[in-house]
Amino acid sequence: MSDEQIAIFAGGCFWCTEPIFSQLKGVSKVVSGYIGGHTTNPTYKDICNGDTGHAEAIKITFNADQISFETLLEIFLVSHDPTTPNRQGNDVGTQYRSAVFCLNTAQHDAVIKMITEFNEAKLFAAPIVTQINSAETFYPAEEYHQYYFDKNPNQPYCMAVAAPKAAKIRAKYAALIK
Repeated sequence: MSDEQIAIFAGGCFWCTEPIFSQLKGVSKVVSGYIGGHTTNPTYKDICNGDTGHAEAIKITFNADQISFETLLEIFLVSHDPTTPNRQGNDVGTQYRSAVFCLNTAQHDAVIKMITEFNEAKLFAAPIVTQINSAETFYPAEEYHQYYFDKNPNQPYCMAVAAPKAAKIRAKYAALIK
């Protein structure tokens, strides 16, 4: 029996974060969606205004016997800029914040430990500002956002932003790629 678990990360546009994690061994599913806001059943149009409080996020289903939460967390932190609040590259707004939505105490403790270690090691030029939140209701994004990168590899944003991020992780974590 496999140890299936969930991780929820927000690291900017989900078109960029989804392809990073869907390529990893032990990851069975990645769902793009919205979390952390105050509007029920938000749409992409709703969250783009930046006033619903939601972050674009991904919900990762993974087999903890094959890949750990800590490994996913490390990849999350190095795959985006966790030092800028409410911004990833040219994407600006609270919906693009860096955040981990913890499902239990073990995840919460792991996030605090890793961020502390990364900050002490000065892994980044500035301190990590990734928010650490308890998981709330996760709303899956519209169907056309699911596996968007796989369906639209020649879309300019995917080519310019998502593809290099996925390639960076393939190179750095080659042993973990499917």
